[in-house]
Amino acid sequence: MFPTRQQARLAKPVDVVRLFIGPYRIVAAFLCTLLSLGALALPAHAAAAVTYFVSPGGSDSNPGTSAGAPFRTLTKAQAAVRAIDKSTSGPITVTLAGGVYRLSKTLTFTAADSGGGTAGTVWWKAASGQSPVISGGAQITGWARTSAGSGIWSAPAPSGLDTRQLYVDGVRAQRATGTLPVSVTQTSTGYTTASGDPLAGWRNPSSIEFVYRGGLGLWTEPRCPVASVTSTAITMAQPCWNNSTQRVMRTDDSGRTYNLVGRKSITEAPTAVENAYELLDKPGEFYLDRSEHRFYYVPRSGEDLTTADVEAPSLDTLVASSGSASDEPSHVGFQGIQFSYANYTTSDTGTGFSEIQATYQVTGATGYATQGLCQFVPGGTCPYGNWTKMPGAVRFTYDKNIHFDHDYFVHLGAAGLDLGNGSQGDTVTACVFTDISGNGLDLGGVDIPQPSSSAQHTSGITVKDSHFYDTAAEYHGGVAIDAGYIETSTITHNQIDHVPYTAISIGWGGWPDKVSLPAQPNYSNNNTVSNNLIYDHMALLGDGGAVYTNGITGTSMATGEKVTGNVVHDQLNTSGGHVLYTDNGATYVSILGNAVWNINVSPWGSKHVNYTAGDGTYDPTTIEGNYWPNGPSDYDYKNVLIQNNHAVTGASGVPSSIIAAGGIESQYQAILSWQPA
Repeated sequence: MFPTRQQARLAKPVDVVRLFIGPYRIVAAFLCTLLSLGALALPAHAAAAVTYFVSPGGSDSNPGTSAGAPFRTLTKAQAAVRAIDKSTSGPITVTLAGGVYRLSKTLTFTAADSGGGTAGTVWWKAASGQSPVISGGAQITGWARTSAGSGIWSAPAPSGLDTRQLYVDGVRAQRATGTLPVSVTQTSTGYTTASGDPLAGWRNPSSIEFVYRGGLGLWTEPRCPVASVTSTAITMAQPCWNNSTQRVMRTDDSGRTYNLVGRKSITEAPTAVENAYELLDKPGEFYLDRSEHRFYYVPRSGEDLTTADVEAPSLDTLVASSGSASDEPSHVGFQGIQFSYANYTTSDTGTGFSEIQATYQVTGATGYATQGLCQFVPGGTCPYGNWTKMPGAVRFTYDKNIHFDHDYFVHLGAAGLDLGNGSQGDTVTACVFTDISGNGLDLGGVDIPQPSSSAQHTSGITVKDSHFYDTAAEYHGGVAIDAGYIETSTITHNQIDHVPYTAISIGWGGWPDKVSLPAQPNYSNNNTVSNNLIYDHMALLGDGGAVYTNGITGTSMATGEKVTGNVVHDQLNTSGGHVLYTDNGATYVSILGNAVWNINVSPWGSKHVNYTAGDGTYDPTTIEGNYWPNGPSDYDYKNVLIQNNHAVTGASGVPSSIIAAGGIESQYQAILSWQPA
């Protein structure tokens, strides 16, 4: 039965029905009812994508909205992105044309640069087929021979520039280096020498640096600058000298330092001398005379300095976050970008490079007596093991969902990429790390073992299908991938080769077990090191390995570290260390289904008493299903389980499935042939 006109009028949902007349009022009421229920709602329009274009040949007066009218600088593009309403926009992309983007200051990312919502990840990416380079370098031109027939060339350096690196057509030059030309006797301030020390006549003696391979432990290579030279004495720079020769000793007859990591002092003469003009005698060597602002260089065969691209690092940090938990960037990605020519000159100062391990170092006027010694000495700084970290050329802390995809970290003066404290949900995929002075990639830190807030956790990081080679090119105690305190993170399917020391190091703070004390408590848990291909590592230093673990890794075997499916061969050191190395305090580690061959040291370390539990058991460890030579015997006692491992003499004894699954996955293997721009 149809309603009366009055009933229909009462039933109408909105006044718009008055637009209809006569017999159509009933239909109108019905349609309006449907509209009120959303039955005829129109489909929502997708938020519009936004793309900005940047080119070294562009102009910041351009609109930047097309490849034909690009911005010139990254800062201009950043300002444009910040002006977008991310809550309503579609995907945002900053497209970089090929060429060099020279930075005069760090490109800093804050919350204002974040994506999220309908914008998703804000991508800074290379234009198709292009190779953009974000550079902290200064181009050095004006080369000429120092004199007719001389093999040494020189060029003016920018005023005030100090650097430890020079690159000629993309090839790292070696600072002038040689051996100490005189016998020395160590003193509290340096050395005494025989009368007539030739160093006394060398130019700029305070620029000279002494290098000590193995000087504070087989895994170290400290460096200290010279302060002054006379005909009978060499005075070393402070505080490097004290920090490297006066590390305080325990008084419990253990014969150990309070830091518990290495030796009290450098005791040997330097194994090399660097950065002296008088040592400039081999092709590929350079010297920077800071007093006269001039480079000197001996060209390699085939190099033409009148046409070569010669680059000197000038800027320390290329890209960074604000470093504040209240201003964290999130949902930002970088793709197809080369990061190059970052500087680092702290080692040139009195601080020098007083190494502890993995390029962490002792710094400060009383570092040798207090830094990181916390509860062990009066005035010790906390937490235990908090030594100074070498910075990264690209550095993010307190951030979320920062992504690096097919990016390239090359020609860098300290560490490459640092995803430090408070980095959460970040990814590193199909990237290349090479020709880096220190560590390739740093994860987390060692200064916050027990976070006071969720923001301080470093968690959920994935490093996958990336290639690390020829890292630690200057600071040889560096590590390809170094992780401090982190959680729920995965290092998988990477290839690491041709490195001077350890390939992957994870964990910190376990050394107190050397004196029967508990390891430093920390929040690390649920980390995995899996299916990596590692070879030709440990080429120069000792007491390391392919995968090195230190300290507490979880609260149970279920939450502890998993080292699984890794393929390791040709570890090059002949003594000291192990391959899959669980060192001091390494609790709750599972070593499962790995393959190891062609090694000169044991594939695994040894059992450690669990002084954290204090119950007479060992650090809980499971070792099962591995293929390796000269492995440990089966064992099931005191929380250590070793079983079902297989003795092999080479790759032929390893299941092909394990070898095939190790290293970079097929869809990413093109990065193995990548070459720097």
